[in-house]
Formats: sequence, structure tokens, C-alpha cells
Amino acid sequence: MDPSDYRSSTERVQVQWDGSTLHIQFNNPARHNALSVDMWEAIPPLLNQAAADERVRLIVFSGAGEKAFVSGADISQFEDQRAAQEAVARYEAMAEAALTGIERCPVPTLACIRGWCIGGGVNVAIACDIRIAAADAVFSVPAARLGLGYRYSAMKNLVDLLGPGMAKDLFFTARRIDAAEAKAVGLVSRVCPVEGLEALLAEYTQALADNAPLTIRAAKFISGEVLKASPQADLERCQQMIRDCFASEDYAEGRRAFMEKRRPAFKGR
Repeated sequence: MDPSDYRSSTERVQVQWDGSTLHIQFNNPARHNALSVDMWEAIPPLLNQAAADERVRLIVFSGAGEKAFVSGADISQFEDQRAAQEAVARYEAMAEAALTGIERCPVPTLACIRGWCIGGGVNVAIACDIRIAAADAVFSVPAARLGLGYRYSAMKNLVDLLGPGMAKDLFFTARRIDAAEAKAVGLVSRVCPVEGLEALLAEYTQALADNAPLTIRAAKFISGEVLKASPQADLERCQQMIRDCFASEDYAEGRRAFMEKRRPAFKGR
């Protein structure tokens, strides 16, 4: 497979080959790299290509420009893609396919974060194996401000990474945290000044290029086995509670308030 074979299905996801590293960049800077449908759809094919390419030692996800890694969902598509029940199911399936693809990809993955890392951006980051950030990074999971149902897989990744206490703290409050707090709670591995991010990333790309790929892939697979869900998990009830959120009056209110840039008035129904 030639490096030129790596082509994205959309201009809003850029691909670059650098030595043994495949760079996948979210390229929607006008909307702070908010994730649109075509961006979600572009990810799985690229991951499948990389998984079959023995030359790829690391996949790096980043955001175009200086302001954001990913700022959440593309609001211009919010009503069209997430308002109706059928659209919700389609959108959620696309997001799930992309995030599960990142998590299960046998090639190690790294999120290189600058600026806003919000909602879906946090989901992308925590699906990766490693997260590094510049000091200007800001993180938040604002689902509770929108009335969104949050998928089991995304919540499990958050709990597995941060522990249930901190995961619920961030989720329930929807508060924003800076890079220093993100490192303190384990959301990212390392933080550096903005001007040092390129050098820090190069440290990882070189290490993954030098170290034994079979050993690393085995460690990634085994780590996934260790974190598998308990057989006692009530997945059907989890799915129903998510569906109830999307069917609720609160979700409709959350959407309207977000678009109107006002505080939502939730009623619990």
C-alpha cells in the first residue's frame, strides 16, 4: 500500500503520511473543527486501511488551526441530523462506528490536543490510547446542558479512564476544565507549552517508530480485554434510557436553547 492511497472521503478530514505515522486532522476551522456527518463517516475507512498496513506504527488525531481539537457537533447540522428519531439513530450509529473504530484499531492512536476539546472531541480523545495537550486546551462534556442521551460505550470510556467519581463530576456539572486539571485527573498524559507541542508529539512518533510493534499491539489488545464490560451490565436498559432522553421534551428544549444561545429550562420529562 502506497502512502498516496490514504485519501479521505471529505475535505474536512485531512490525511498526511509522515514516516511510520498516519496523521488524521479534523479540518473544519470555521466551526472550530466541529464534527459533521461527513467527518464521522471518513474515519472508519482510514482506520481500516491503517490496520492492514504494517508500516503504520501510530495514528495521530489533531485539529486544524490553533483554536480547537474538536469543539463538539457541527451546529449547522444539529437540527437536521439529531432532531428526528430516525436521524438520531443514524447520527449515533455513525459516531459509534467512528469512535469504536478508533478504540478497537490495532494500531496505537494518539490525540494531540490544542484549544477546545468539547463533547465529541472528548469522545474522540478518550477513544485514543494516548492523549497529550498544549497548555491552552480546554475540556468539557456538556451533554447535561443539552438533554442528550450519552451512549454506554462513551460513558464506559470516560469511567474507565477517570474513575466513576471524576467522570460523574465532569458529566453532571458539564463544567470546563483546563489542561492542568485535565492532567491532574488523568484525562491527558502530558501537558506542555503551546510552542512545545510539536516537539512533544515528535517524541511519541519516534518512540512508536522505534519500539516493537507486536509488543505494543499485544499490550493494546490485552488492555482492552481487561476493561471489557461486566456480563451483569444491563445494556438494554442503558439503550432505553438513551432513547428516552432523545424522545424527551427536555431534549427539544436543550436543542432550542443551544441554538438560541440561552439557558435551557429543563423539566425532567
